[in-house]
Amino acid sequence: MVESADFTLADNWHGGFYELALELGDTNDTRLEAALRVLWSAAEVEGCYGNHQIAPSEQERVPCSLMSLLRFGHLHGVVRLPNGAPVVCGVVAVREDNGPDWLDFYLPLGALGRAEPRSEEHMVGDPTGGSASLTWRRPIDDWLADLGARVYDGAGFRLGLIGNEVSGQTDAATLAGDRPTRRRIGYLIPADGQVRYLPATD
Repeated sequence: MVESADFTLADNWHGGFYELALELGDTNDTRLEAALRVLWSAAEVEGCYGNHQIAPSEQERVPCSLMSLLRFGHLHGVVRLPNGAPVVCGVVAVREDNGPDWLDFYLPLGALGRAEPRSEEHMVGDPTGGSASLTWRRPIDDWLADLGARVYDGAGFRLGLIGNEVSGQTDAATLAGDRPTRRRIGYLIPADGQVRYLPATD
């Protein structure tokens, strides 16, 4: 087995997450489940499991459903990066009190560092200020943006954020339609029934 796809390597799950975080809107079980199913299918995730500490061969698959997500907290599988490397991945829902539902699809940085060694600079800080890391980030960001666009078509959302630990950095109400010109993360901003992708610039 390729190390980056090994559930049982504890280091694979360490170091934080590279994420596609989607602010779906006000709490709505039907929309959250639809977004989860579209995302998992669009990413062609291999398997769907409730425990990332047990090898897939030693645990039962679970349905890719809201019920499973609420039961286990996170769902896990293996996905292929744009470079073809398999890597463990996961998804979690954040349901804020008196706030929106978020769906967060993530690549653990430990595993990402094995599948894309250049990403390790993200774990220790990029001395160039981020621009050099665009060489490996852009293909991943573009792929995550495509996944986000497919979720938008299938379930809709208010805002998408792409990058390292982006969940909670901002929200649709704070942006209020603003389109930052210099961006350390990527944005998916819906308007007029379509979603516009603003890639990271540094």
